[in-house]
Parts: sequence; C-alpha cells; structure tokens
Amino acid sequence: MKAPTKIEHIGIAVKNLEEAISYYENILGLKCYAIEEVADQKVKTAFFMVGETKIELLEATSEESPIARFIAKKGEGVHHIAFAVEELNSLLPELKSKGVELIDEQPRKGAEGMSIAFLHPKSTFGVLTELCEKPNNL
Repeated sequence: MKAPTKIEHIGIAVKNLEEAISYYENILGLKCYAIEEVADQKVKTAFFMVGETKIELLEATSEESPIARFIAKKGEGVHHIAFAVEELNSLLPELKSKGVELIDEQPRKGAEGMSIAFLHPKSTFGVLTELCEKPNNL
C-alpha cells in the first residue's frame, strides 16, 4: 500500500453551519472559501484552509443524514479525518484483504469533486477515516 500523501481535511459536525462559519472567520480569522451541498450524503459543507490542511464543517440537511445521527449520539465535534491517497480504486480491495472493514466498497463522489471512501472506526482505532482522491489525481 502506498502511504497517504497528506491530511486532506478534518471533518467537524456542526448543528448550524452559519454560526460555525462565523466562529471560524470572526474568532479564528480563517476565510471560508467554499460552501457546497452534497445531496446524496444529505450534508452541506463549508471549507477553510489552515496551512496545507482543510477544515470541513458539516451540517446535516436531513434527519436521516449520517451527520444528524452523529450529532444526536455524540454531539457536535470532530467527525472524521481524511487522508489524500492515490489509486483509491485499487486501494480499497487491498485494505479489505488486510481485514479493514470498509463502509464504502467502491469510491463515491464527495465534496470538491473528490472520489471518497470511508473506513469503519472498528478497524481504525475508533476514528472514522475518509480516503480522498482528486479527480485524475491532480
């Protein structure tokens, strides 16, 4: 397995995206550079750059959203860590063969046009892990 190239982003579940954006901009001095809804994941996202790493704020757009369930169970806070990887299509079967429990057997479309897949926290020492690959690996 080729190692991840960087931490792509840290996902933070929030109840109110506007309030959270205000905190990150007005208190921390960061600038929100993109807001995007990912309809099939029932989530609205906002992104901030901190050095070479992004912070992704996630607000549920439906009570059936994984983010809504997360907040109901654990409250607002760190939801996942995402790593930039290459060759996600071939990486997933390799991880599965090593006993890693996959949430996504195949990559799916995520925010910012990325191909993404999640690894189950049962296999990652309690941390929901997202693997991200830029389109055409750019």
